Amino acid sequence: MESIGFSAEGLDLAGRVGQGLAMQQWIEGYLAAQKRAVDSLNPGQLVGLVETLREAHASDRQIFVMGNGGSAANASHFAVDLGKGASDKLEKRFRVISLTDNTPWITALGNDYSYDDIFVKQLQNYARAGDVVIGISVSGNSPNLVKAHEWARSHGVKGIALVGAKRGRMAEIAEQVVVVGDTHYGRVEDVQMHILHLLCYAFMENAAPACP
Repeated sequence: MESIGFSAEGLDLAGRVGQGLAMQQWIEGYLAAQKRAVDSLNPGQLVGLVETLREAHASDRQIFVMGNGGSAANASHFAVDLGKGASDKLEKRFRVISLTDNTPWITALGNDYSYDDIFVKQLQNYARAGDVVIGISVSGNSPNLVKAHEWARSHGVKGIALVGAKRGRMAEIAEQVVVVGDTHYGRVEDVQMHILHLLCYAFMENAAPACP
């Protein structure tokens, strides 16, 4: 009676197929979780953010954006899209700046004071009552963002906090808060960029009508 054997090549192929199926299942799960994070957003809160930006634009107020790491990249991206893309559709331009972009300024503040001061010290130079500051964070507890929001609130600068499900101290300080219902850093940062893109396209695709 002949024995049935399995070649090394066959076993290797079966292993690769199994790994591919496992990866597909992981990707499907990741995408499903990403959709749940997007679906956790409250559209009514986003309408409020659009209105805040509309009011700042109408009254020629400055908008400041800040974050750390991936959120710093999102802040820079938003400043570009609001300052260029959205502004190109309007009769006058948004006054928006990302506090994450001036490396010499940031490193001077971090070196001479502390990293916790890199945003608040910039606000002390530039921000005035009636301006708007947007803080982007997954944890909501980044000390430099918390400190900047505390200063803003005490000086009449309106605070917006985009945070993850843990909310953190920022959610207690800012006047407007949007919570992404997840704690996964990648997913929350992705959804926060969804929000920031939405805020820009609210003006790029709806330049004339006022918010209801």
